[in-house]
Order: sequence, then structure tokens, then C-alpha cells
Amino acid sequence: MKLYIKQKVFSWGDKFTVKDEAGRDRYYVEGEIFTFGRKLHVYDMSGREVAFIKQEVWSWMPRYYVFCGDRQVAEIKKEFTFLFPKYNIEGLGWEINGSFMAHDYEITKNGYPIVSISKEWMTWGDSYELNISNPQDEIVALAVVLTIDCVMAAQSSAAASASN
Repeated sequence: MKLYIKQKVFSWGDKFTVKDEAGRDRYYVEGEIFTFGRKLHVYDMSGREVAFIKQEVWSWMPRYYVFCGDRQVAEIKKEFTFLFPKYNIEGLGWEINGSFMAHDYEITKNGYPIVSISKEWMTWGDSYELNISNPQDEIVALAVVLTIDCVMAAQSSAAASASN
């Protein structure tokens, strides 16, 4: 199963849809604007919230929590490294491998693929393809990928602000 994320370039706050292979809207993602830390809500097309992502504000390294319903299903932490970003997913037994800088990575469990992520280059805005092995992992896999994208976007914007 494949999902496609195309983020809008000029939007105030995060607002975008996730499409399926047929180009139909599958999920709607909306960020909260005036909050401490990032918060993203993932809704199905009937308007029901299927996932919620919240940043831990008072953490030395970026730390996010993923909720499905009222239950926390994962904690994603960026590890301290000098050269290449490394992320740790707690609560699911999932591991992340690949190149985050090239937006080409895979999430596995015990060596079996959960989701592979690739970025489409030369498009207006960021566009990603998620290839999810098991439909039962669809919502959690989407939320984890969105979380990693949040961390990378926050670091990009911090680096751009520091260089000005």
C-alpha cells in the first residue's frame, strides 16, 4: 500500500492531505499554530482524529510522542550525533535505517520492512512516497514519518535562522 504526502509550500502552520495510490484524499494533517512545541493532528476523511503527535518542549534533544486514540503508541527521539541524524523509536520495536538527508530511509521490525520512504525531487513543495507493507501499520507508520519530518523541518528552519 502506498501513501503520498505533498506539503503545501505557502501555508501558515502545517496543513496538507495524504493521498492513496489512486490519488484520492486519505488523511488530512493539521498543525496547531500558537502552541509551545509542535502538535499535529491526523484526521481520516470523515473528520475523525486517528493520530496525534506532540513535541516534548523541555527536552535537550528533539522528542515527540505519537498517540492513536487515547493511547501513546510511540516515542521518537533524535539521538545526539555529530555527522548524520539518528532517530530512536521506543514502544514499537521499530528501527530506522537509511539516509535522512536524502529523504530515503526504511523503518523495519526484526529486519522486516514496515514502511519505506522516498522523497520526490524537483516538485513544488516536499513530496513523499510511503510504501507500507502491512495495512494494519498504516496510521502509526504515517504518524512516525510525519514526526521525523517535523524534526527535520524544525532543524532546517533553525539552521536557516542561525545563518541570517
